[in-house]
Amino acid sequence: MKQEVDTTGAGAGQGADARLDIRLGARLAELRAGRGWSLGEAAERSGVSRSTLSRAERAEISPTAAQLNRLCAAYGRTMSQLLSEVEAEPAGLVRAAEQPVWEDRASGFVRRSVSPPQAGLRGELVEGRLTAGADIAYDRPPVPGLEQHIWVLEGTLEVTAQDVAHRLDAGDCLRLRVWGPTRFRCPQDADVRYVLAVVLP
Repeated sequence: MKQEVDTTGAGAGQGADARLDIRLGARLAELRAGRGWSLGEAAERSGVSRSTLSRAERAEISPTAAQLNRLCAAYGRTMSQLLSEVEAEPAGLVRAAEQPVWEDRASGFVRRSVSPPQAGLRGELVEGRLTAGADIAYDRPPVPGLEQHIWVLEGTLEVTAQDVAHRLDAGDCLRLRVWGPTRFRCPQDADVRYVLAVVLP
């Protein structure tokens, strides 16, 4: 299932995309209500504006990758965990055609959940694609101390963590625990494709 960001603000998509937006919005509203937070309090805790959060909960827009990351941090979830909660129960075998794909057109980021989170398992695999020149900054990890292994398959990826920039070419792998802001940038004139292995602390 493919999720696309609405860059026009006119709506969240059609068909399957719209259904996923509706489930995602409902889940965000459930998480907020379960903590007894008002829209204003959730906005303050996450750093996502009140109006954006309200529209996302009503499925009028899809949050960007950076906004969704902030909401995940506020609710103590990884992005994959949150997205898995609005998908069907994941099976042991995940066929390529069934791997959920989420796209942030505004930042040039496509995220395929190759091995989605599943109860009893601590790790997951994600395939990321950034278009040439794409630059995504996350102001916090969704879960402090999250273990990440970033393996570049094609192209060049620049990852900044703890104020240190790492240039990764095809075949290179960066291993780290994420405690603060991170930045993923495609510095070349060609797209980059990489695998992200995530392990909960």
